[in-house]
This record gives sequence, C-alpha cells and structure tokens, in this order.
Amino acid sequence: MPNTTVAIVTMTWARTRDEEELLLHSLRIVATLGFPIALADREGRREFVDELARLPHSVVVAAGERGLVPQIKAAFDGAGRYTPDLLLYTEPDKAVFFAGAAAQVVERGLRVGVPALILASRSTASVATFPPMQQYTESVVNRLTGELIGERGDYSYGPFLMPRQLLPVVATLPGQLGWGWRFAIFRAAHREGIAIEHAVGDLPCPLEQRHEGEKEREYRIRQLGENLLGLVS
Repeated sequence: MPNTTVAIVTMTWARTRDEEELLLHSLRIVATLGFPIALADREGRREFVDELARLPHSVVVAAGERGLVPQIKAAFDGAGRYTPDLLLYTEPDKAVFFAGAAAQVVERGLRVGVPALILASRSTASVATFPPMQQYTESVVNRLTGELIGERGDYSYGPFLMPRQLLPVVATLPGQLGWGWRFAIFRAAHREGIAIEHAVGDLPCPLEQRHEGEKEREYRIRQLGENLLGLVS
C-alpha cells in the first residue's frame, strides 16, 4: 500500500510522442516516492493514458470541461479520495525536482507540525539558468506576492505542498485564472493563517527549455497576466 499521508497531484497534456516519452520518464521517477498519484489527462492518446494508469499507485481522472483550471480541479479531487493530510502539486515534467527535492519538500512539510504551505523554490544560481523573459516576468510576480503575503521568495517554480484544508479553495477556483490558480491558493493560505515557507534548492532549467523565441516570450507575458489575476482574486 502507498503512503496515504501525502498524495501527489499532477496533470498531463502530451501533444507529441516526444512529449509523451518525456512525461512518462518524469512520472516514473515521481512514482518511486511511494505516494499515491492522481493525474488529470487532457486529450491524450489511449495508449499514453494506459501507460499513465500503469504507474504504481496511480489513478487517471478526466476533467469535465476543457481548460487548465478544470483539469487541476479534477486532479485534486482525484487525490482527495485518498484522504491525505498533505497534497503535493507538481507539473509532470519536473524530473530534476522529482529526483531529489520532492522528497525534501515532503519531509519538511511533515516536520513543521502545523498546517503549512511549502513551495519548492530555486536558488539564485538556478534562476539564472532560465530564459531572460521568464526570469523577468517571474521576478515581477514573485516580488508582488512577497509584498502581499509578507514572505519573499520564489513563488513561480511550480511544485508546492499544501494541507488538506485548502481543498475547498481549489474546488471553487474560477476557470479564467489559468496559471494564476496557484497564486490564488497562496493568497487563500495567507488569509487562513497557514504558514508559507520556501524550500530552496538547486533546480536549474532543463536544457530543452532554455530556448526563448518570440512565441515563448509572448507565452510568458500571458502567463504573467494570469498570475497577477490569481494574486488579486
């Protein structure tokens, strides 16, 4: 039986065979942590979804509507069935995080002893390996989040560990938030008096994600808008 004190929440959207292989490689690493995994897949090939379902202690769920936020809600709902005390959200392509820092974030959350939200955060040297526009847009939302919450740090890397009591907040997230859903959770945690901590580690940008053309720069600007919307929701 897996450890049900913690459940892992993630989602998949593989548009090519190469993306399928990348995600499966990463998720096979996270499966070695021994926690149940809830995955919400979007438009995946049947063969790919079958491979996801064969991951140890995993359940694949489908969102009732299209879009990122419905997919996230479906994944958290699937993880909630395990009745975990803590839920570790992560994007599925974070192989470097899964290989080391993920276990450290969970251990820190288990040690705290009070409800806390623990963010996986990049060291200064790690941030420097990311593309320039991504560094800039993330620095903006990180600074604003720190000012509003009173705890400065890297809020933009992705994975975070949260207590079960925030599940009702996830269930009511408006669909238009896009990637801003994470920042809506951080503000909600702060309002509810939940401690927010950063677990800083060596988490460099994967080599295949360091290219930044016009398309990538425009994406980062749109993502910044979504993040700011989540921050004030």
